[in-house]
Amino acid sequence: MNQLQTADYLVFFIYFFVVVGYGWWVFQRKKQSESKTKDFFLAEGSLTWWAIGASLIASNISAEHFIGMSGSGFAIGLAISSYEWMSAATLILVAVFFIPVYLKNKIYTMPQFLSVRYNDTVATIMAVFWLLLYVFVNLTSILYLGALAVETISGISFFYCMIGLAIFAVFITLGGMKVIGYTDVIQVVVLVLGGLATTYLALNMVSDKFGGDGVIDGLGLLKEKADSHFHMIFSKGDPHYYELPGLSILIGGMWINNFNYWGCNQYIIQRTLGADLKTARGGILFAACLKLLMPLIVVIPGIAAYVLYQNGLFQQEMVDAAGVVKPDHAYPTLMNLLPQGMKGLAFAALTAAIVASLAGKCNSIATIFSLDIYKKFYNKEASEDKVVKVGRYAVLASFMIALVITPQLRKLEQAYQFIQEYSNYITPGAFALFFLGLFWKRTTSQAAIVAASLALPLSILFKSLPAIGSTFLSTTIDPIPFLDRTLWVFGILVVLMIVISLSDKSSKNNPKGLAIDAEMFRVTPPFVVSSILICGVLAALYTVFW
Repeated sequence: MNQLQTADYLVFFIYFFVVVGYGWWVFQRKKQSESKTKDFFLAEGSLTWWAIGASLIASNISAEHFIGMSGSGFAIGLAISSYEWMSAATLILVAVFFIPVYLKNKIYTMPQFLSVRYNDTVATIMAVFWLLLYVFVNLTSILYLGALAVETISGISFFYCMIGLAIFAVFITLGGMKVIGYTDVIQVVVLVLGGLATTYLALNMVSDKFGGDGVIDGLGLLKEKADSHFHMIFSKGDPHYYELPGLSILIGGMWINNFNYWGCNQYIIQRTLGADLKTARGGILFAACLKLLMPLIVVIPGIAAYVLYQNGLFQQEMVDAAGVVKPDHAYPTLMNLLPQGMKGLAFAALTAAIVASLAGKCNSIATIFSLDIYKKFYNKEASEDKVVKVGRYAVLASFMIALVITPQLRKLEQAYQFIQEYSNYITPGAFALFFLGLFWKRTTSQAAIVAASLALPLSILFKSLPAIGSTFLSTTIDPIPFLDRTLWVFGILVVLMIVISLSDKSSKNNPKGLAIDAEMFRVTPPFVVSSILICGVLAALYTVFW
């Protein structure tokens, strides 16, 4: 039944009032320093390692995972888990090599890093790109998938679901990073428990359908009935090769995608920039551990829905009015089958994921706009109170824009792929700037300007090659998987930056090169042991499901 019962509403409102009440308590406790920019945007020195790790995951896991990635699990299979499992390995390297450089140089925003390392022109170009990406792709897609899920589960109109999620997220966002960081701890607990409830139901349904007994049998039957959905690496010619192009997952564009997201993304890295190095690394390692768990919560239910659909269930729920199978309906369909109370918990988990991501995204929008646009170009003498106020106005403006655009996304079939592909128009250029800027002192501002300016045109060119080939060259060019495009564009930009930098003789003594020493990258024995364990688990997973 596509509506919530009394017990579900009771569970949901308990979650709602706990989050809001705890957020208000944190806000009041820190109110004296709340107007300071570092406190509002970074929660400087006040987030513990577990709060940082939980906030990283809460902000990362959203409707795009519960709905979008589960939908990709339905359509593609376990291979979509590479985004989660490869992220765990990436997070370890970010903690070792990226975070020490940011903290040593007192970096608060990613455009600020570009300004310090290169110049204001580079920083402004990328700040504008990031703002456009966050508002027009990320914020709108999260709001769309969230409203779609809530509508499917509760029966409430899409429009009202969209408005309600936006208002909830605004209240959390306006409290600043402290409120976001600590309420995210509750959000992660809720989303994990609620997500596991849906996975438990899905595996039990598969077990019952085929004569098994319990979730362990259900997992075995799932692999037996959908073996094609349990392969991590696709060969060329596979229908899903375009989305996940073979070994590019392990040695190619996936690394560029992940390093940019986890190491150079204001939305994510912001959680660590107000902590000391030990705390930041501990939080990131905790997030890497949680990443290993995510496919069980978001991908396995999608594969279960696929098996059940192929065997006669959900024939109406998974098909739209035009008769088209909609993979993104998989997770809400399963949630609707949960018993009273459990459905409310899963609904709260989904809401937690959506609101946490919306709040984190908007805090990053506010940070970049107020510090890197407003204060730099419109009011250099603005007080801290004024900067924070402008940041809050930016949050409200972003939601107003997103609410206008979000309904237009209802035509999408797999929203997760939409998010990944269009984010990667900017990814290779952004990571090229950071990678060489962090680790090669000779990289010049001129080289960075060229790379920042060419990133988007090159990405569009590679995307358009099949059309160009058929129109102007009278030949057929196969579409290039977007992860491969990411790698090609990144490689071209890095080569260009190196050539331009080497041609400038003054680059040998570049005053903007960052001071780096080996001591910065030293890690503790517990960090090494934990990292080896995580990498061992990843190696085992890819060996078993190759």
